[in-house]
Amino acid sequence: MSDQRVRSVVIVGGGTAGWMTAAALARTLSGQDLKIALVESEAIGTVGVGEATIPPILTFNAMLGIDERAFMRATKASFKLGIEFVDWGALGETYHHPFGTFGLDIEGIRFHQVWRKFKQAAGPIGDYNLTEAAARRWRFALPDPDPAKVMSSLKYAYHFDAGLYARFLRGFSEQRGVVRIEGRIGQVAQNGETGFVEAVVLEDGRRVEGDFFVDCSGFRGLVIGQALKVPYQDWSRWLPNNRAVAIPCELGGDGLTPFTRATAREGGWQWRIPLQHRIGNGYVYSSHHVDDQRALDTLLANLDGAPTDEPNLLRFTPGRRERAWEKNVCSIGLSAGFIEPLESTSIHMIQAGITKLLALFPGGGVDPLEIDEYNRLTAEQVDRIRDFVILHFHATRRDDTDYWRYLSSMTVPDSLARRMELFARRGRWFPSEYDLFHESNWLAVLLGQGIVPEEWDPLVDSLPEGEARQRLFQLSALIARTAEAMPSHAEFVARYCGAVQGVAA
Repeated sequence: MSDQRVRSVVIVGGGTAGWMTAAALARTLSGQDLKIALVESEAIGTVGVGEATIPPILTFNAMLGIDERAFMRATKASFKLGIEFVDWGALGETYHHPFGTFGLDIEGIRFHQVWRKFKQAAGPIGDYNLTEAAARRWRFALPDPDPAKVMSSLKYAYHFDAGLYARFLRGFSEQRGVVRIEGRIGQVAQNGETGFVEAVVLEDGRRVEGDFFVDCSGFRGLVIGQALKVPYQDWSRWLPNNRAVAIPCELGGDGLTPFTRATAREGGWQWRIPLQHRIGNGYVYSSHHVDDQRALDTLLANLDGAPTDEPNLLRFTPGRRERAWEKNVCSIGLSAGFIEPLESTSIHMIQAGITKLLALFPGGGVDPLEIDEYNRLTAEQVDRIRDFVILHFHATRRDDTDYWRYLSSMTVPDSLARRMELFARRGRWFPSEYDLFHESNWLAVLLGQGIVPEEWDPLVDSLPEGEARQRLFQLSALIARTAEAMPSHAEFVARYCGAVQGVAA
């Protein structure tokens, strides 16, 4: 164990990852006399397309003490209740992956097992999820804190402008003592004996020294990859998408929907993310199946309105670092790994990395045991997110292109194959402490893409059939009435956090 106390942290790179890290460190470690510097260059663009989030972002903002309305106005945000998947299971099919849970357990028996027995009469399982019911009606209201009320089951996240979020957090961080240093990094200086990073040297010769470094330099992995040579695991055999073209457009078409839309295309999928002032769009694809020009043409042909900027082409390799933390460097964000944006996990993975760093922060010196624990937890969590994302591509009946034929027939990780087999047999799903996505998330995708269990839990047969049916019908009716009573999403946003004039209700 090193006996060097950490008195200064240097964050390499800005953007969402850098400023989320700076804000969290400044807020939580403010009493430790810790100096925090962030080095970034205006000349280096950020990826900035990760504009959809998942519910844990509320926890992160609450940790910082951020006012929700102020944050949403500053980032021109809207609410997100889940994702609408178009053409994934088969062409012409649509389903929702909502936040929140499905139904209520009956006599200790999982709700989806009861629904499976009575599904012919019970209707779609989405009728038993308030978040989905609201999303399908394009409605929104804040959840009720009273757990006895059905409105307490509604869960949400945000769509926001990632560049504006980084700017918002920059102001937050600088007010709390974080020093921003403008400049491009030309060299990483390491100790000749230990290999620990001692400083980053800017192209103009300035030397920024620190005791601990956080690599938020994006896909380049400037410190963790280029300097420390930590290997990168390539997951392309399961996740062949390796490019994305992104472009914003005018707010039109379906307008301010309270959900992200993911539409399957011939060689990938297209996202639609509605903000108050525009719609974020992108086509994530495999360059082995679709060339760049065809991808761009497909994207431009499927926009809601006129483009408001030039297209941005991104190249990436899906996977993760073998070790996210090496020596006195912790990588957070794209430098640590990238699966792909399908389930809006990129910003969450930043948040998860920050949370673990705070829990294991090396105030008294870098401890190899704690580094190993950080890396173990990170690998476990990211690998399970990987499995959930692979599920969407593999659980398809599409065979209309080489892309979809490959995905449906490929061999998936054993951990995913076992979960799929257990569910397909009798609807069994068992949690792991490392799961980000839980039973309700898996239910939505498995059932949404046509994997319906062959049988149900035999315990369901012990329930009085008439009583079970009645409870199902009463619950679906209550959820429908509750959703219908909500205002439209656009109306709620305009009243609650409107940042743009003329957002249509």
